Amino acid sequence: MLEVRGLNVAYGESQVLWDVSLDVPAGSVVCLMGRNGVGKTTLLKSIMGLLPTRSGRVVFDGAHLAGRRPEERAACGIGYVPQGREIFAGLTVQENLRMGLLGARRGGKGGGDPLEAVFELFPKLQTLLGRKGGVLSGGEQQQLAIARVLLARPKLLLMDEPTEGIQPSVIEQIEEAIERIRNQGISVLLVEQYLEFAWRLASTYAIMRKGTIVSTGATKDLREDMVRQHLTV
Repeated sequence: MLEVRGLNVAYGESQVLWDVSLDVPAGSVVCLMGRNGVGKTTLLKSIMGLLPTRSGRVVFDGAHLAGRRPEERAACGIGYVPQGREIFAGLTVQENLRMGLLGARRGGKGGGDPLEAVFELFPKLQTLLGRKGGVLSGGEQQQLAIARVLLARPKLLLMDEPTEGIQPSVIEQIEEAIERIRNQGISVLLVEQYLEFAWRLASTYAIMRKGTIVSTGATKDLREDMVRQHLTV
């Protein structure tokens, strides 16, 4: 589904990613882990085309993405839920969702009413349609951000810290939603520091350190010594 090979990314003269390679198989959840500032968000933005790359390649569903703008990558079937949600604070929930529908891929996965599908995942949103996005709680904003991207019918979902600043009951709802998304055949690349959440959801992991991938494998095989070495503060 997604292949990243030898990716190098820099901010000006400061290189941030060094020869990063990563695979996200179809229908899988892969968790990208690492301490703050090691390049996880930079990698997601590079995959999405929001940051230019110095070298390397990103291949999605058999197509090379070099030179394609973010909106073109979205049209190919990549959805992105950024850290901080980035919903439209001045628009209502309903208007935010309409923005997602505007970006829907033709021939995307699933039939029927796409709004009904996201309301099944996040029932609370249906009761908040007239409320401005900026007055929602953090958990409600995160649900809205995920729902808005899902309305575009992606084949791959990039998610950056979806549990950050969210109460436990909403984290459970988001976890359940990601499980259902995976069961629908949508792949997920998840940046997450809440390890229990990642362990429950992801089949495989990749750990970043100082801008490069230092360990990959099955999540069930992630050892405590690796957690202490690469993930604990």
